[in-house]
Amino acid sequence: MDPTLIIDADDTLWENNIHYEAAIDHFLELVGERDKSKKQVRDLLMDVERANVRVHGYGTNSFRQSLLDTLERTNDGPPTGRELRTIDELTHGIANMTLDFLPGVKGTLPRLREHFRLILFTKGDLDEQQSKVDRSGVTQFFDHVELTTEKDKQAYVRLIEHYRLDPVKTWMVGNSPRSDINPAIEAGLNAIFIPHPRTWELEHEDVCEDHPERLSILERFSDLLTHFTL
Repeated sequence: MDPTLIIDADDTLWENNIHYEAAIDHFLELVGERDKSKKQVRDLLMDVERANVRVHGYGTNSFRQSLLDTLERTNDGPPTGRELRTIDELTHGIANMTLDFLPGVKGTLPRLREHFRLILFTKGDLDEQQSKVDRSGVTQFFDHVELTTEKDKQAYVRLIEHYRLDPVKTWMVGNSPRSDINPAIEAGLNAIFIPHPRTWELEHEDVCEDHPERLSILERFSDLLTHFTL
């Protein structure tokens, strides 16, 4: 059985969260100081997002709802037409963002393809994730593409069973401790953590240290080549 790399997409292959952060900066300007500081509004938004992802999942529709809910909590009344238009413009811009690949990704994927079975595994709104995958052009390097609404231990167990993966010869590669690294290790896989400095706060989590022999930490995506001596 060929060794397998399961590779995350957002903030592992291409930039993603920086676009949400830019939208949040514009949103904070829209809200203004009012009776709360920008930090207070930002903290409130994070609390709202934390609650909303449980109901609405991930992606721009959930993000739009979180912006609206946060705005309503800071407004004296319902959002104005201008505020609604601004929020719609911000979320539309994210949904149609240009995909900016992280350094080294484009040159590394074809070389990995020569030595591994590659599975792209990304979570979020399924239509939005499919659109990004299609626009990225990376499917030529992957044997399989798996979209999911959540990446938890059971999602990895299903992946292992569906593709009959050998956990000893399979590595999950990603930037999120919460979605990529910890649940993969809990499911019995190896994991390669490639931190991104702008990873979404809700994806932050202490990296699992229960099985250090199955965890590697690399600085950049292209380091996979030296890690596997390719």
